[in-house]
Amino acid sequence: MIHVVTAENMQDYAGALDQAFRLRHRVFVEELGWSNLARPDRREIDEFDDEHAIHLLALDETESVIGYSRLLPTTRPYLLPMVLPQLCEGAAPSGAHIVEWGRICVAECARTSGRRLNPTALALMTAIVEWGLPRGITSFISEMPTSWILRLLQLHLRAMPLGLPHEIEGEEIVAVEAAFDGRSLRQLQNKRGDIRSVLAPPRVSFARLAS
Repeated sequence: MIHVVTAENMQDYAGALDQAFRLRHRVFVEELGWSNLARPDRREIDEFDDEHAIHLLALDETESVIGYSRLLPTTRPYLLPMVLPQLCEGAAPSGAHIVEWGRICVAECARTSGRRLNPTALALMTAIVEWGLPRGITSFISEMPTSWILRLLQLHLRAMPLGLPHEIEGEEIVAVEAAFDGRSLRQLQNKRGDIRSVLAPPRVSFARLAS
Protein backbone atom coordinates (compact mmCIF):
# COMPACT_ATOMS: atom_id res chain seq x y z
CA MET A 1 0.00 0.00 0.00
CA ILE A 2 0.98 3.66 -0.28
CA HIS A 3 1.85 5.47 2.93
CA VAL A 4 1.59 9.26 2.94
CA VAL A 5 4.36 10.73 5.07
CA THR A 6 4.29 14.36 6.19
CA ALA A 7 5.98 16.41 8.90
CA GLU A 8 3.18 15.34 11.26
CA ASN A 9 3.84 11.59 11.07
CA MET A 10 7.47 11.51 9.94
CA GLN A 11 8.64 10.12 13.28
CA ASP A 12 6.61 6.96 12.60
CA TYR A 13 8.47 6.35 9.31
CA ALA A 14 12.11 7.12 10.15
CA GLY A 15 13.38 3.74 8.97
CA ALA A 16 11.24 3.70 5.84
CA LEU A 17 12.31 7.23 4.88
CA ASP A 18 15.94 6.22 5.24
CA GLN A 19 15.25 3.33 2.84
CA ALA A 20 13.52 5.75 0.46
CA PHE A 21 16.44 8.18 0.36
CA ARG A 22 18.80 5.27 -0.30
CA LEU A 23 16.52 4.03 -3.08
CA ARG A 24 16.60 7.50 -4.61
CA HIS A 25 20.40 7.44 -4.54
CA ARG A 26 20.55 4.00 -6.18
CA VAL A 27 18.17 5.02 -8.95
CA PHE A 28 19.11 8.61 -9.72
CA VAL A 29 22.82 8.61 -8.91
CA GLU A 30 24.03 5.05 -9.42
CA GLU A 31 21.71 3.96 -12.25
CA LEU A 32 20.90 7.19 -14.09
CA GLY A 33 24.25 8.85 -13.41
CA TRP A 34 23.03 12.12 -11.91
CA SER A 35 26.40 12.63 -10.24
CA ASN A 36 25.55 16.11 -8.94
CA LEU A 37 23.12 14.44 -6.52
CA ALA A 38 25.70 12.02 -5.10
CA ARG A 39 26.31 12.02 -1.35
CA PRO A 40 28.89 10.10 0.69
CA ASP A 41 26.16 8.55 2.85
CA ARG A 42 24.37 7.26 -0.31
CA ARG A 43 21.13 8.99 0.67
CA GLU A 44 19.76 11.29 -2.04
CA ILE A 45 18.31 14.31 -0.24
CA ASP A 46 17.90 17.84 -1.57
CA GLU A 47 16.78 21.26 -0.37
CA PHE A 48 13.14 20.43 -1.07
CA ASP A 49 13.05 17.56 1.44
CA ASP A 50 11.88 19.91 4.17
CA GLU A 51 8.84 20.03 6.43
CA HIS A 52 6.60 20.93 3.48
CA ALA A 53 7.43 17.84 1.40
CA ILE A 54 4.97 14.96 1.20
CA HIS A 55 6.54 11.54 0.70
CA LEU A 56 4.61 8.68 -0.88
CA LEU A 57 6.08 5.34 0.16
CA ALA A 58 5.09 2.03 -1.41
CA LEU A 59 5.77 -0.62 1.24
CA ASP A 60 5.55 -4.36 0.78
CA GLU A 61 4.43 -6.87 3.41
CA THR A 62 7.90 -6.83 5.00
CA GLU A 63 7.84 -3.02 5.39
CA SER A 64 10.47 -2.65 2.67
CA VAL A 65 10.24 0.40 0.42
CA ILE A 66 9.59 -0.81 -3.13
CA GLY A 67 8.51 2.52 -4.60
CA TYR A 68 8.71 6.21 -3.84
CA SER A 69 7.69 9.63 -5.06
CA ARG A 70 7.51 13.13 -3.61
CA LEU A 71 4.89 15.86 -3.70
CA LEU A 72 5.81 19.51 -3.21
CA PRO A 73 3.40 22.41 -2.74
CA THR A 74 3.59 24.92 -5.58
CA THR A 75 2.69 27.82 -3.31
CA ARG A 76 6.34 27.72 -2.21
CA PRO A 77 9.57 27.46 -4.23
CA TYR A 78 9.61 24.07 -5.92
CA LEU A 79 11.90 22.17 -8.26
CA LEU A 80 10.61 23.25 -11.69
CA PRO A 81 11.09 27.03 -11.37
CA MET A 82 14.13 26.78 -9.10
CA VAL A 83 16.15 24.01 -10.80
CA LEU A 84 14.69 23.41 -14.27
CA PRO A 85 13.22 26.76 -15.38
CA GLN A 86 14.18 26.08 -19.00
CA LEU A 87 11.37 23.52 -19.18
CA CYS A 88 8.65 26.09 -18.52
CA GLU A 89 7.71 28.84 -20.97
CA GLY A 90 6.21 31.62 -18.87
CA ALA A 91 5.53 31.65 -15.17
CA ALA A 92 5.55 28.26 -13.44
CA PRO A 93 2.04 27.26 -12.29
CA SER A 94 1.29 27.69 -8.62
CA GLY A 95 -1.68 27.34 -6.36
CA ALA A 96 -3.09 25.38 -3.46
CA HIS A 97 -4.73 23.00 -5.96
CA ILE A 98 -1.44 22.08 -7.67
CA VAL A 99 1.43 19.94 -6.38
CA GLU A 100 4.70 18.93 -8.02
CA TRP A 101 5.21 15.18 -8.41
CA GLY A 102 8.83 14.10 -8.63
CA ARG A 103 11.63 11.74 -7.58
CA ILE A 104 9.53 8.86 -8.90
CA CYS A 105 11.34 5.54 -8.52
CA VAL A 106 10.67 1.82 -8.17
CA ALA A 107 13.00 -0.66 -6.46
CA GLU A 108 14.74 -3.28 -8.57
CA CYS A 109 12.73 -6.10 -6.99
CA ALA A 110 9.41 -4.50 -7.99
CA ARG A 111 10.20 -3.68 -11.62
CA THR A 112 8.41 -5.36 -14.49
CA SER A 113 9.16 -5.75 -18.18
CA GLY A 114 6.95 -5.13 -21.17
CA ARG A 115 4.63 -2.29 -22.13
CA ARG A 116 2.27 -2.64 -19.18
CA LEU A 117 2.53 0.15 -16.62
CA ASN A 118 4.42 -0.96 -13.54
CA PRO A 119 1.93 -1.82 -10.75
CA THR A 120 3.94 0.06 -8.11
CA ALA A 121 4.19 3.18 -10.26
CA LEU A 122 0.48 2.93 -11.03
CA ALA A 123 -0.32 2.70 -7.31
CA LEU A 124 1.81 5.77 -6.61
CA MET A 125 -0.06 7.75 -9.27
CA THR A 126 -3.41 6.51 -7.98
CA ALA A 127 -2.40 7.65 -4.51
CA ILE A 128 -1.91 11.24 -5.71
CA VAL A 129 -5.43 11.37 -7.11
CA GLU A 130 -7.07 9.48 -4.24
CA TRP A 131 -5.28 11.53 -1.56
CA GLY A 132 -5.45 14.83 -3.43
CA LEU A 133 -9.07 15.14 -4.50
CA PRO A 134 -10.57 15.33 -0.97
CA ARG A 135 -8.01 18.06 -0.20
CA GLY A 136 -8.88 20.20 -3.19
CA ILE A 137 -5.81 19.17 -5.21
CA THR A 138 -6.75 18.76 -8.85
CA SER A 139 -3.48 18.70 -10.79
CA PHE A 140 0.21 17.96 -10.56
CA ILE A 141 3.32 19.31 -12.24
CA SER A 142 5.97 16.81 -13.26
CA GLU A 143 9.17 16.75 -15.31
CA MET A 144 9.14 13.52 -17.29
CA PRO A 145 10.23 11.77 -20.50
CA THR A 146 8.09 12.93 -23.41
CA SER A 147 6.84 9.36 -23.94
CA TRP A 148 4.94 9.54 -20.63
CA ILE A 149 2.45 12.14 -21.91
CA LEU A 150 0.44 9.60 -23.92
CA ARG A 151 0.37 7.28 -20.92
CA LEU A 152 -1.06 10.05 -18.72
CA LEU A 153 -3.78 10.74 -21.28
CA GLN A 154 -4.63 7.03 -21.41
CA LEU A 155 -5.09 7.19 -17.63
CA HIS A 156 -7.56 10.08 -18.11
CA LEU A 157 -5.24 12.75 -16.75
CA ARG A 158 -5.40 15.89 -18.89
CA ALA A 159 -1.68 16.40 -19.51
CA MET A 160 -0.51 19.67 -21.07
CA PRO A 161 3.16 20.49 -21.76
CA LEU A 162 4.42 23.67 -20.12
CA GLY A 163 7.18 24.15 -22.69
CA LEU A 164 9.29 22.38 -25.26
CA PRO A 165 11.32 19.27 -24.37
CA HIS A 166 14.99 19.60 -23.41
CA GLU A 167 17.65 16.94 -23.25
CA ILE A 168 18.66 16.35 -19.63
CA GLU A 169 21.17 13.68 -18.65
CA GLY A 170 20.80 12.13 -22.11
CA GLU A 171 16.99 11.93 -22.07
CA GLU A 172 14.33 14.16 -23.62
CA ILE A 173 12.39 15.70 -20.72
CA VAL A 174 9.26 17.85 -20.76
CA ALA A 175 7.44 19.65 -17.95
CA VAL A 176 3.75 18.80 -17.81
CA GLU A 177 0.74 19.91 -15.82
CA ALA A 178 -1.72 17.02 -15.49
CA ALA A 179 -5.24 17.77 -14.27
CA PHE A 180 -7.34 15.03 -12.70
CA ASP A 181 -10.82 14.42 -11.31
CA GLY A 182 -13.09 11.56 -10.33
CA ARG A 183 -12.96 10.15 -13.86
CA SER A 184 -9.20 9.89 -13.56
CA LEU A 185 -9.52 7.92 -10.32
CA ARG A 186 -12.00 5.51 -11.90
CA GLN A 187 -9.68 4.95 -14.87
CA LEU A 188 -6.70 4.37 -12.59
CA GLN A 189 -8.73 1.86 -10.59
CA ASN A 190 -9.80 0.19 -13.83
CA LYS A 191 -6.19 -0.11 -14.97
CA ARG A 192 -5.24 -1.58 -11.60
CA GLY A 193 -8.20 -3.96 -11.70
CA ASP A 194 -9.06 -3.01 -8.12
CA ILE A 195 -11.39 -0.34 -6.72
CA ARG A 196 -10.03 -0.63 -3.18
CA SER A 197 -8.03 2.25 -1.74
CA VAL A 198 -4.28 2.21 -2.34
CA LEU A 199 -3.74 4.39 0.74
CA ALA A 200 -2.57 2.75 3.95
CA PRO A 201 -4.53 3.65 7.09
CA PRO A 202 -2.81 6.20 9.34
CA ARG A 203 -0.36 4.76 11.81
CA VAL A 204 -0.91 5.48 15.49
CA SER A 205 2.42 5.51 17.28
CA PHE A 206 2.92 4.73 20.97
CA ALA A 207 4.26 8.25 21.50
CA ARG A 208 1.08 9.81 20.17
CA LEU A 209 -1.10 7.47 22.21
CA ALA A 210 0.84 8.40 25.32
CA SER A 211 0.32 12.11 24.65
